Amino acid sequence: MSGEKIIDWISADLSLPEAGIRNTVVMLSDGDTVPFISRYRKEKTGNFTEINVRDIADKLQYYIELETRKETVLKSIEDQKKLTSELKKQIEECKEKTKLEDIYLPYKPKRQTKATIAKANGLEPLAIEIMDQKLSMKEDRVKVINKYLNPEKGIDTLDKAVSGAIDIIAEQLSDNADIREMLRNFIASTGSIRSKATKAAENLKTKYDMYYDYNEPLKTIPGHRLLAIRRGSKEQVLSWKIIIDDENAVDMILAKVAKNNRSLFYPELFTSVKTAYDRHLYPSLQVEIFLAKMEDADKDAINVFATNAKNLLLAPPAGHKIIMGIDPGFRTGCKVVVVDTNGNFKEYHAIFPNEPALRVKEAEDILIDLIEEYYVELIAVGNGTASKETVNFVKAVLKKHNLTPKVVTVSEAGASVYSASPLASQEFPDLDVTVRGAISIARRLQDPLAELVKIDPKSIGVGQYQHDVNQIRLKKQLDDTVESAVNYVGANLNSASTELLSYISGIGRIVAKNIVQYRAKNGSFKDKKELMNIPLFGEKTFTQCSGFLRVAGGINPLDNSAVHPENYPIVEKMAADLSVDVSGLIGNEELIKKIDPKKYVTSDVGLLTLNDIIQELKKPGVDPRKDFSTAQFSDEINTLEDLKENMVLDGTVTNVTNFGAFVDIGVHQDGLVHISKLSSKFVSNPHEVISVGETLKVKVLKVDAELKRISLEVVGA
Repeated sequence: MSGEKIIDWISADLSLPEAGIRNTVVMLSDGDTVPFISRYRKEKTGNFTEINVRDIADKLQYYIELETRKETVLKSIEDQKKLTSELKKQIEECKEKTKLEDIYLPYKPKRQTKATIAKANGLEPLAIEIMDQKLSMKEDRVKVINKYLNPEKGIDTLDKAVSGAIDIIAEQLSDNADIREMLRNFIASTGSIRSKATKAAENLKTKYDMYYDYNEPLKTIPGHRLLAIRRGSKEQVLSWKIIIDDENAVDMILAKVAKNNRSLFYPELFTSVKTAYDRHLYPSLQVEIFLAKMEDADKDAINVFATNAKNLLLAPPAGHKIIMGIDPGFRTGCKVVVVDTNGNFKEYHAIFPNEPALRVKEAEDILIDLIEEYYVELIAVGNGTASKETVNFVKAVLKKHNLTPKVVTVSEAGASVYSASPLASQEFPDLDVTVRGAISIARRLQDPLAELVKIDPKSIGVGQYQHDVNQIRLKKQLDDTVESAVNYVGANLNSASTELLSYISGIGRIVAKNIVQYRAKNGSFKDKKELMNIPLFGEKTFTQCSGFLRVAGGINPLDNSAVHPENYPIVEKMAADLSVDVSGLIGNEELIKKIDPKKYVTSDVGLLTLNDIIQELKKPGVDPRKDFSTAQFSDEINTLEDLKENMVLDGTVTNVTNFGAFVDIGVHQDGLVHISKLSSKFVSNPHEVISVGETLKVKVLKVDAELKRISLEVVGA
């Protein structure tokens, strides 16, 4: 099939202009990255968003895989000498993987089945005679069947002959693409998913209580409920089945194959249909449809996970401040570190202010000494075990000594993963894993993105069922999410880690490592052009990455902006036309207002890019993330038992799902704001009104101490 056909299909699927899709496909095929195409090739795409470009890339991959599969299918059928021109056309025009497999099913090499055994025993002609339905009831049934008896092969009775023929017909019907599609649509549109408690769990109270006797239509059941049923099934708490009207399903198949009910072998034909349905069609399609629904649920869950991860990655940074990081604990104490404005580790101590040690005075003295010696501006406390107790202790010390640092609770999800990683060992070979965890907590407050890129995205605690969903798809989407977040913010060429640089468009881990090594040997970059001196760094890589890198205080002021180097001459011309140099134009609102972008349109650069350039000139190098803010937890509310209905508390959103949002209110157990309680207005998608990391006020609606469930409602939304 031609590439044009694929482009037509993608255009129809995504409802996007064909010309933009064609150009995008060409650029993707040439190795251009999604961030680069969406940011710096707007004229070629027609201003496609990053989501548009990723969708095109995904569709392109799907259709390439489909075409590869078609080649295998065509060769297999051709080798069997069964490929007709009509069948070839049907395969070539097929645009769905499921449909292609349906078409191929009758020709797919099979292991030995009842049908293949019956064929080997010479019963296929009888099966054909039954299917032809040409003999009337006036014919002698015994005489007709007797022709197909074969005692040498064990077919020595009428029943054995008929049974073998039925096996052949049942398999043929179950391999029929039209019947499979008809039944698939019937099950999907009318079926319902039924879950029940297993015998071992029926008397137990679990988080799957609502699914112990549950029934919901397949076409309306939300993905999160399917995921819950699947997990409950894996944990042997639930069993599931797809319920449909079996009698109606059999009648539909019969109506498709039976010409009338007066043929000699109508009873055998009916039995064949029933056998095909019971033995082949229903069992296989039930699993296929459940898996298809689960695939959709996986996609929804992965999308939710990716959205949450991106919001967490793009959480407002505290910035270049001196920060104390505390990894809280009871018996093992609290690990306290200080990092400087660039995140460099300065000093470590263990303190034991909590039970059982209660070495309060010693802990107080250590905190005061560190705060005063390093002029600590912020104190980051991990949100794990002993978090609230440690926060209260630190606040009491600050209040007692009239000190100004602000205390912030920071998610420590994945900190232990980072602490034990080879990367952490390389960064801090002489420090214990617990100390590395405290450093990570401090750095997360300073710059969440720079620190979180060091951790497997699955470990940052913002998804549900992440261990149940398709792991390959999850990894790809989370990698795409991190790439999107990193390129949205950009990276400082002189301070970014190997991990951060490896996500920049076009770079990758090897080149990122070479950049860091070059920087260590030669000092800070003064100009982006220096990148060309780095091993494995060519013109293509420079084109892809240079717009996303920043050089502050370098030779060219544009190097600290998102203006792509290929467009520097345009900015220089703009400045010259206004009788200033480039540095005099950057940030000068009055002069920038005088620029008429139409004057600078060329065959390669249009108004879309020029308007982006002008916007960047207004505030070059400004971090696009929101301003830093935090929630202040109540000092009096520390445990689940302290909560009372109708209390109004500050909280931080830790996770957003399709059914609501989880909020940390400082009691070691997140509360759930159901989607119906997110706003006084109707909400169809929680992500439209709330995001991970957001601070808000919530009211306590209900507390279930036994199951550790807290129901909340957003106040003032």
